[in-house]
Amino acid sequence: MSAEEEGPTVAQSTETADWVSRYADEVITESERRAPGKPVVVASGLSPSGPIHLGNLREVMTPHLVADEIRRRGHEVRHLISWDDYDRYRKVPAGVDGVDGSWAEHIGKPLTSVPAPKGSAYANWAEHFKAAMTASLAEMGVEYDGISQTAQYTSGVYREQILHAMRHRGDIDAILAQYRTKKAPAKKSQKPVDEAELEAAEGSGAAGEDDGSSGSAGYFPYKPYCAACGKDLTTVSAYDDATTELTYTCACGHGETVRLSEFNRGKLVWKVDWPMRWAYEGVIFEPSGVDHSSPGSSFQVGGQIVGIFDGAQPIGPMYAFVGISGMAKMSSSKGGVPTPADALKIMEPQLLRWLYARRRPNQSFKIAFDQEIQRLYDEWDRLGAKVADGSVLPADAAAYARAVGTAAGELPRTPRPLPYRTLASVADITAGHDEQTRRILSDLDPANPVTTLDEVRPRLDRAEHWITSQVPADQRTIVRAEPDAELLGSLDDEARASLRLLVDGLDEHWSLDGLTTLVYGVPKICAGLAPDAKPTPELKVAQRTFFALLYHLLVGKDTGPRLPTLLLAVGADRVRTLLGG
Repeated sequence: MSAEEEGPTVAQSTETADWVSRYADEVITESERRAPGKPVVVASGLSPSGPIHLGNLREVMTPHLVADEIRRRGHEVRHLISWDDYDRYRKVPAGVDGVDGSWAEHIGKPLTSVPAPKGSAYANWAEHFKAAMTASLAEMGVEYDGISQTAQYTSGVYREQILHAMRHRGDIDAILAQYRTKKAPAKKSQKPVDEAELEAAEGSGAAGEDDGSSGSAGYFPYKPYCAACGKDLTTVSAYDDATTELTYTCACGHGETVRLSEFNRGKLVWKVDWPMRWAYEGVIFEPSGVDHSSPGSSFQVGGQIVGIFDGAQPIGPMYAFVGISGMAKMSSSKGGVPTPADALKIMEPQLLRWLYARRRPNQSFKIAFDQEIQRLYDEWDRLGAKVADGSVLPADAAAYARAVGTAAGELPRTPRPLPYRTLASVADITAGHDEQTRRILSDLDPANPVTTLDEVRPRLDRAEHWITSQVPADQRTIVRAEPDAELLGSLDDEARASLRLLVDGLDEHWSLDGLTTLVYGVPKICAGLAPDAKPTPELKVAQRTFFALLYHLLVGKDTGPRLPTLLLAVGADRVRTLLGG
């Protein structure tokens, strides 16, 4: 392909390499040692037990970024995403549309055997929640091979692994016994978090599942789903290695004896299931959240159990918590924490990718749903400018390249990416009116006007959605319908003179840069200074006083959108009217 079609390059210098490059080096070396000549395998696991949130996305983005770097280097790589849709339905998530008390009756069934939330177009609970995540991953350019664990278990793919685990149940039990009596370490203190953040930190809940039955009949690492009630409230009471006959009873009263060599309605317990899959799939790299990485937890124990399946533990960094800023502004009826789909409604995929790419897996960070998103976009745009002029640091350039595209090429981007805060201000003032929006945006730079809103999409659409969904009604900007006669009548001569200077300069300065110069320059002129004079503490006070006056006269508040943008949005004639000129 041509140079124009090639995907963005990523700095490879070992001295300045980013975390992705360092893991790629390690994974390639380990893959060549373990499985020479075969594709490199990285993996993620997602449980569609409810909305898959932005904390879970790190489970995908960490191996995705490493896999993509390996692809850029010309290696064949598979990124597996195991949909843990054969896990038990543990609890009814908060805020799921159509949920009522009756949903509790399905607890204990496989997620694929639970009906979808009311009104869903999907066949079952798991498919409903997988769908939103699948769409988001496509929008973000994440290439992967999806594996349904329901399909794997019910088709008998893991039959030999299950029989092998049952034959070696004593060995597995001995490993697990090392940890059962160990006291969990005291949790590190942390600053208070809200309920949504706690849910994000909780993970899928698989880390807390039991490790198999160990009653009077012995230990069994396999859990059948009951033929009568469909739930996993079962206890294995006998197993014969020679015949593979397994007997179980269920809390519902049902019991039966089945031949495990032919039986496909059950699964290995989580702490055995995970390492079994590492061995079966030949996974070289798979990260894990804090709920799987503490002493005695799934990842540590799995590192020993995987040897029973003649496999090796993957390279597995622990990834830190992903927080949310601005949760208080999210609809309380929604429940839970935001999903990737929620984030992609207010930010472009490139920005969301960058947030995960620029921080090492063990570094926590927050995704902004509040005013902080404007600062993040400013930072992102400054980074883009540094990339364009060649002044960017190598590690920052690598994170940028990983954000804007993949080995397959660049993601679709906004042709003319105007500042997000400007677009948000315009959307706020116009309430999404397309023609008004186009008029204002065309006035930002008269020498190079915006001629169609397609030039500023999809960023404009994201900014509009942020304004309408995240900014409370009482913080929205409503331009006055009539002049504030009382305030205008109370002004002294100095204030009137400042307004006159502004009104008289509108036509000459009617652009974003021009109005910026004008609104900052008026207080300087009133103070007897040149328009380009350096600000002093006294001058800054005078500017703030002048700005507050303008906001009161235009929108009836102390603050609002940046004044140059607000003036363009209101229009010169209406500004003159509202300012008494």
